[in-house]
Amino acid sequence: MEVGQGVRKFKPGDKVVAFVNPFSGGGLAEFAVAKESITASRPSESSASECAGLPVAGLTALQALTKSIGIKLDGSGERKNILVTAASGGVGHYAVQLAKLGNTHVTATCGARNIELVKSLGADEVIDYKTPDGAALKSPSGKKYDAVIHCVVGFPWSTFEPNLTMNGKVVDISPSSASMLTFALKKLTFSKKQLVPLLLIPKGEDLQYLIDLVKEGKLKTVVDSKYPLTKAEDAWAKSIDGHATGKIIIEF
Repeated sequence: MEVGQGVRKFKPGDKVVAFVNPFSGGGLAEFAVAKESITASRPSESSASECAGLPVAGLTALQALTKSIGIKLDGSGERKNILVTAASGGVGHYAVQLAKLGNTHVTATCGARNIELVKSLGADEVIDYKTPDGAALKSPSGKKYDAVIHCVVGFPWSTFEPNLTMNGKVVDISPSSASMLTFALKKLTFSKKQLVPLLLIPKGEDLQYLIDLVKEGKLKTVVDSKYPLTKAEDAWAKSIDGHATGKIIIEF
């Protein structure tokens, strides 16, 4: 609608996607302010709803894979076996798709109702998290994981450790005090197996990269449901319930 005096990349009327800093405002409003450096252009062929999940969930998945694990999404890197927990959720469903752009074998966990969906996103193996193997995070093929993108809470380190390769790491996207303690202990004891807390650092070029993947048909947003702004409370309630498949979108 408007741009600041120093803005050069955008002009009023441009379609954009932006990361809105939760500490200085929010995006749940008719109007929001975003920095130019964490705003990207949205092509007309990509809808607002399919891009709305990218600034937080998409960027988290991207940085977990590329920065924390070191996977090259052009497929040129060394082959890795990875596990994505809660693979039908917001971050998880992006992580599966992005990982398959790299040279990876993806094992994923989700609820029974979403197994076929997660397979369709590219996962090589999918485990029902309510089964004994799912609770133990064991790969059906017996593979050890080079890395885990951990998108749920409540798993102790002892569950991960036997499933990791010698230099395996667990990337925790929502680290708790317990996981931070594990991170510190592993560092202090020079353990080859590491727990890595993820701190999202949003970048406009990363966001543009994801938007371009959507445009090219290489990445899609699974939309659980859509709510008008007047029903935002219902959307939050569904989100807090923790069983959304993909993203919950609020439309204006």
